[in-house]
Amino acid sequence: MSEHGNRPVILARYLALAWCGLIAYASLHPFSGWRDNGVSPWAFLEADWPRYWTVFDLLSNVAVYLPLGFFLTLALCRLPWRFTAPVLAVVLTAGVSLSLEVLQNWLPSRISSNLDVGCNTLGGLAGAVWAHIVGPRVFGRLEALAQRLLAPVPHAELGLTLLGLWMIVPLSPETLLFGAGDLRQLFTLTPAIPFSVDRFALIEAGIAACNAVAVGLILGQLLARTWIAYFIVPLFLLGGLAIRTLGAAVLIGPEEAMAWLTPGAQQGLLIALSVLALTLWLPTRAGMLLAALALIGGTVLVNLAPANPYSAVALATWRQGHFLNFNGLTRVVASLWPFIALPFLLLTLRGPQVRST
Repeated sequence: MSEHGNRPVILARYLALAWCGLIAYASLHPFSGWRDNGVSPWAFLEADWPRYWTVFDLLSNVAVYLPLGFFLTLALCRLPWRFTAPVLAVVLTAGVSLSLEVLQNWLPSRISSNLDVGCNTLGGLAGAVWAHIVGPRVFGRLEALAQRLLAPVPHAELGLTLLGLWMIVPLSPETLLFGAGDLRQLFTLTPAIPFSVDRFALIEAGIAACNAVAVGLILGQLLARTWIAYFIVPLFLLGGLAIRTLGAAVLIGPEEAMAWLTPGAQQGLLIALSVLALTLWLPTRAGMLLAALALIGGTVLVNLAPANPYSAVALATWRQGHFLNFNGLTRVVASLWPFIALPFLLLTLRGPQVRST
């Protein structure tokens, strides 16, 4: 099997692992208050139909596990016998759901439910059937796209998965624009620099610029030809801004949709676009090294930034809504993303310079 022919399978494996991790985090957040309630962890399997439930809850449980069944089926498609992959994907999906429901017995903020297991398994089944039906066509198109668009960068599939996870970063309303890597809330640290308007705007611009440059260079170096990067990279960053806008409108309020467009953010985006225009043509090793430096710079700045009054208000508003678990998920992805991306960049630096123009 060719390298390009194997790429869709490897990408599906990374996506399945990433999606499983996101489900586990969302299911067990906030990871505090663990205690033994004296009840058998399997007792919920024999419980009656829940008294309180909504159609939205049922559909959500199905929808969240549908991608997992889809990705697992594609990831296992090389196994012998045509039905091995979908059957095993459904079994694994049900196992993940059952394991998480059992663990929820020890969390006071969670209620284990046999209905959730059933809906999750149904979602995994729907995803597996979908992948089994469209899988050959999906792989054919992905292989064709890989041959046309992707450069033979080491671990490129991991890079694409990381870029997909990065799209969660703009959804966190408490962070500055593209401000990944802030560890202060995880470790309850106070800002090192006092707030002032000028100082804050300067740091905000640096954070937006460094992170946009890092993400743009990672994507650009994964693409086979420089001229393609000059089209796709701006579109990708524009997609991140669209997610930021839509997320603020839905999670906080329509009036806050464009609150991120501050003078500092505007300056940072202009700087990033200028830097990317001059650096997207760099060879793979040089481009990834510059991306790593930009990512480190953005992470340092976001941890030195003064407290943002808007972020505190936005976070308080969000916590009062119905997205508390989603809030925890976006926060941990935004906090840890640079520390996951840096090892990938180090791996690519060990590979050959494969940049073509």
